[in-house]
Amino acid sequence: MTQATRTLTIGAIAVAVAALLPLVLSTYQVGLATEVLIFGILAMSIDILAGFAGRTSLGHGAIFGVSTYVVIYLVSQGSSPVFALGMGILASAVVAAVFALLAVRTSGVYFLLLTLALGMIVWGICLRWTQVTGGENGLRGDIRPAILYDHKTFYWVVLAVTAVISFAIWRFVRSPFGLTLRGIRDSESRMRSLGYNVPLHLFIGFTVSGFFAGVAGGIYAFFNNFVSPSTVALAQSVEGLLMTIVGGVGTLFGSFVGAAAIITLENIVSSHTERWQTVLGITFILIMILAPEGLVGKVRALLGRVSRSKSSVS
Repeated sequence: MTQATRTLTIGAIAVAVAALLPLVLSTYQVGLATEVLIFGILAMSIDILAGFAGRTSLGHGAIFGVSTYVVIYLVSQGSSPVFALGMGILASAVVAAVFALLAVRTSGVYFLLLTLALGMIVWGICLRWTQVTGGENGLRGDIRPAILYDHKTFYWVVLAVTAVISFAIWRFVRSPFGLTLRGIRDSESRMRSLGYNVPLHLFIGFTVSGFFAGVAGGIYAFFNNFVSPSTVALAQSVEGLLMTIVGGVGTLFGSFVGAAAIITLENIVSSHTERWQTVLGITFILIMILAPEGLVGKVRALLGRVSRSKSSVS
């Protein structure tokens, strides 16, 4: 069995198991599972850059939130949910393209700080453009279509979309273009010497990444029915990046493991103590020390050791 076939098989099993969850979970837990799927897509979009292009973005929370704003605003103005979702994703892709134009010629900490600054600009616009964004009060509206009111039905629809998007991202990073991004990550100068247009590849990669972040943001609009400047704030970008790191940078599907770990910890710990952020911080520090490659990366490393030890014994 090839690695691709193995990955698809594991993915199909994971989707089948996930589809059964609403049958055994409470309504509240189904809501958490839906949130995990949404933020898993956001973390995967970040991993396209961080894991495969060597660029860590702190602006994806803003790109995610732009889609949420557009969807809720348009639906509240009378547009159809499908049209609003499409426009939200398009708006996120456009914002990502603008970010990319300004950021792709930088790398390392400069890329990180520039995307942070661009995200802060979006946050400032959402905070001050009160006629459209509602300012600090945000936008609220019961925008979810009637057919998706049931929590289980909505979860299954989100799961189906997540499966399609995950497959699309997986194919993207395994395509010749995705392999070029890996080459840029490993040695940018060598890729230039081979004749590749590095800024153009990074621009396209960033825009595609923003497109998928917009998909997550659009779905989040129907899930939350509310958006405020906190949705585009730095904390949103940091949380998405943490999900990527906890799951394992470059593992792609580890994004869902990271999203599940963080969202579950947030809800469990916050229900027991007001200092839940301190507990989460300590947990993340321990993960970084004990499993710097992320949870999925750590499991892969352990399985590799077991496999090598068996081979050496035989």
